[in-house]
Amino acid sequence: MSGPAAGSTADLVRLRAHHPEAVAVAAGARRRRPLIGPTGRLMIIAADHPARGALAVGDDAYAMADRFDLLERLCLALSRPGVDGVLAGADVLEDLLLLGALEDKVVIGSMNRGGLAGAAFELDDRFTGHRPADLSRHGFDAGKLLLRIDRDDPGSLETLYTAARTVDEMAAHRLPLFIEPFLCHRAGGALRTDLSAAAVTTSIAVASGLGGTSAYTWLKVPVTEDPEDMARVMQASTLPAVLLGGEVRGDPGPAYERWRAALRLPTVQGLVVGRSLLYPADGDVARAVDTAVGLL
Repeated sequence: MSGPAAGSTADLVRLRAHHPEAVAVAAGARRRRPLIGPTGRLMIIAADHPARGALAVGDDAYAMADRFDLLERLCLALSRPGVDGVLAGADVLEDLLLLGALEDKVVIGSMNRGGLAGAAFELDDRFTGHRPADLSRHGFDAGKLLLRIDRDDPGSLETLYTAARTVDEMAAHRLPLFIEPFLCHRAGGALRTDLSAAAVTTSIAVASGLGGTSAYTWLKVPVTEDPEDMARVMQASTLPAVLLGGEVRGDPGPAYERWRAALRLPTVQGLVVGRSLLYPADGDVARAVDTAVGLL
């Protein structure tokens, strides 16, 4: 392809309706790059929330529901210097492919989106997104799975088992897999994530041991409740890790300082942030992204 298949977001519907084969053509023509570039660090923009029905940002319950607005924010974020790539579901990645926004970028497909936000079956987190074969066929660079474990919920066992088999399949394709592990529990009907040092350490240990090989496994981990615990927590595994940014409300300064400190740890290789950069409180996506890149 000599240029983007879609000249703007307005072209996407027409192209999808009349030329669905354009997705495969764009994927085959995409310029790829190594997972780790010259800086030795990773800065990834996350946008896989909508596929799990998680559309809220702050007090706006449907902030991420406008796909055209989301794509414009993503294209701007991906154009900023130092941004290595994006993590998203198939529909968002294919829109970005058609827009030509994934050239020379790391493309990470989100794999298990079946644990819909707020659902009774949230922890029976089925793999309804990318399969390893899909990532390989499209020439994408890695996959990501969410591993939430509640010792009181039997659904966690199915997710755990399927995650282990996915580790094996991704390794067979020689594709890196980012595992995002959490220990969690229900309180008042809502799912709560435990970010204590003990819980994060345990989740890292469990995730690191999944499958018949860990050769292609990466970890995607949160900063602990007490940032001072991160150095000890990250000693639980030798696997490379990226920090999960999470949603930041109000002044982002304290969050940036927590990320900056954790990024100095030897196993931490980068940062994966979504809503906080795509929907910053002041509306300035470029400045938010540039600030995060500066932390690396």
